[in-house]
Amino acid sequence: MKKTIYLVASLLVFSACDSSSFKVTKQDNELNSAVASGSQTEEELSASLKDIQKEEAEREKKELESYTTLSFNEIEHDYGKVKSETDNTTNFIVTNTGKKPLIIEKVEASCGCTTPEKPEKPILPGKSDKIKVVFHPKPGQVGDQNKTITVTSNTSPRLTLLKIKAFVN
Repeated sequence: MKKTIYLVASLLVFSACDSSSFKVTKQDNELNSAVASGSQTEEELSASLKDIQKEEAEREKKELESYTTLSFNEIEHDYGKVKSETDNTTNFIVTNTGKKPLIIEKVEASCGCTTPEKPEKPILPGKSDKIKVVFHPKPGQVGDQNKTITVTSNTSPRLTLLKIKAFVN
């Protein structure tokens, strides 16, 4: 019964298609098929493609105009030698070097032993704020430690990677 229903449904789908809208060719032992362009000429299709490309370029330009740029006082901070079970704090100073307000959407640490805090308000062009990072090594977390903080903002690229390192003894 299922095979019969499937066969009937397949026949209906294929019969509903206008065979004049498909083009099938065989070249060099390859079967190629394409949906025909209807009544459009190659020139009309090219013009249509150029219009689409122009619209896409304008959309990308508008999107880029909403971005800004940023810089940091440092991309990597070395705490040096630290002890386990201690709070070790640093501030990454972020400066808006663009022309639009800088919005830090989120900051995420690669490890639970690292806690970043982001600025809550937009940073105006030419102004600075801080991203506070506290590294608190847990018991047993000894030796060289390397962690990352991912900053997501309205910049291009949207992600900036900050690094911290320490030697825990």
